[in-house]
Amino acid sequence: MKYTMFLLAFLYPFVANAAFDECMTRMSVPNEAMDLRQVIDLGLCRNPQTAAAFLSYESARMSKNASYADYLPSVNLSGNASLPYRNEKWGDWSYGASLSASYLIFDFGKRLNDVNQSVAAWRASGFDYDESVQNYVYSVIGSYYNLLKAQADVKSAEMLHKVAKTAHDTAQKKFKAGAVAKADVLRADTTLASRDLDLERAKNNLKIAQGTLLSKLSFPADQEITIKDLPSEIGTPQETQTLDELFEQAQKTRPDILRATANKDSAWYRRNSLLLSNLPTISASGSISWNNQPSETFGAGQDNISGSIGIRASMPLFSGFANMYNARAAQYNYERAVEQERAVNDNASLDIFTAYHNYKTAQNVLKQSETLLKSATESEKVTAGMYKVGRATMLDWQTAQSELVDAEKQNNAAKYDLFTKRAAVALAVGELKLKLNDGDDE
Repeated sequence: MKYTMFLLAFLYPFVANAAFDECMTRMSVPNEAMDLRQVIDLGLCRNPQTAAAFLSYESARMSKNASYADYLPSVNLSGNASLPYRNEKWGDWSYGASLSASYLIFDFGKRLNDVNQSVAAWRASGFDYDESVQNYVYSVIGSYYNLLKAQADVKSAEMLHKVAKTAHDTAQKKFKAGAVAKADVLRADTTLASRDLDLERAKNNLKIAQGTLLSKLSFPADQEITIKDLPSEIGTPQETQTLDELFEQAQKTRPDILRATANKDSAWYRRNSLLLSNLPTISASGSISWNNQPSETFGAGQDNISGSIGIRASMPLFSGFANMYNARAAQYNYERAVEQERAVNDNASLDIFTAYHNYKTAQNVLKQSETLLKSATESEKVTAGMYKVGRATMLDWQTAQSELVDAEKQNNAAKYDLFTKRAAVALAVGELKLKLNDGDDE
């Protein structure tokens, strides 16, 4: 039950963290630092695409509810008033009222198929909404980790700038002492200028990444947002799951697969309904009416109450072949839905296969980048020490710094790319959700 209640809360588009009440009317980002879960909650509260998908889902639900009307009686009330004119004279007003009711008794299951079609269409709309939410959450996850990567790149650029500044100052001192040539100072100047440029680029990328995340949260891109650099459990796949297990799970949770199945079911019931529309229907009907006709001007007056009850059977005999063509069109639509379901399953298999191997590769890349960063850091330190005692050239130190720059960039990219790739596996399986409940689901 906890799991069910959580899913309902997750799919509702205006749900937000308690700290973000009335988030729809917020004009600025919260001042406190937010983790990934809080960012997603705030985004789901404000995002217009998921809200529009939810409204489509609600519209389909109302259409589904309307389809149950065929199981209830149809009741009509009418009234009339007329003023006759004859032989250049106006008569007196006459009045009347009637109440009629009808009820469909038997139609060979057509209305049941109509209801089932509406239910299947409603379910398909719900899965469409679910997919919209998951795609949006995945885009927020990507923007969130891209912002963290941009922040890490700025820190790395600042650190590398300090290294280049140290090399520049060391070269200046050694040149003044006559220990090195002017070329070392010029090389150090070039490296420092390059690090200045890298730092400016990193700061610019940080602003763009921040603006991108703010835009996804429906805030102006020029505001400031503070996020926490904490790994999230969102989208964490089981490390021990095989591809076959992921494929099997996707059949139960991936929204586009479930939507394709629901659309196929809807087409099936639509076809059946059109075939059954060629069969007879049996209805019960009844009516009661009251008429009042005045007697002063025209004929004898009447003040009567009348009524009737009956059973009616009807069957379409000829409608210009429309029923036949509609039934054939519905059959083709059903066959098309079957093929579309098969295509969706094929695409889902490829998505899961690709996401799974991208994630495994990202794990290996992160380990290798950490090893590379550790080696490049030590190499730069050793080369710097050797240069200070005259056992290495400025060119050696520049090379070590360049290798450190590349290692820092690769490690930052690999670290946050792993989180995104992990979420991509969950998206491919259809399990991109927040795990807020502790303990076993009931």
